[in-house]
Amino acid sequence: MPIVVDIDVMLAKRKMSVGALADRIGITPANLAVLKNGRAKAVRFTTLEALCEVLDCQPGDLLRWEACEPEEGNPT
Repeated sequence: MPIVVDIDVMLAKRKMSVGALADRIGITPANLAVLKNGRAKAVRFTTLEALCEVLDCQPGDLLRWEACEPEEGNPT
């Protein structure tokens, strides 16, 4: 997936656990894990706003785009 989620990086910088972050932003640890592990199909702006507020960061600190490498023999 070309969108990479860097919540782990910010959690480490802030020395915060996934459970503590989930509690502070008001979602379940399971739903935060889905987002954190890049398995989410979408993220609500309210959730992104809460993440940025609690982690004291910008959306670009949590999400970034990486170009997909074309598969071998499959030019894009």
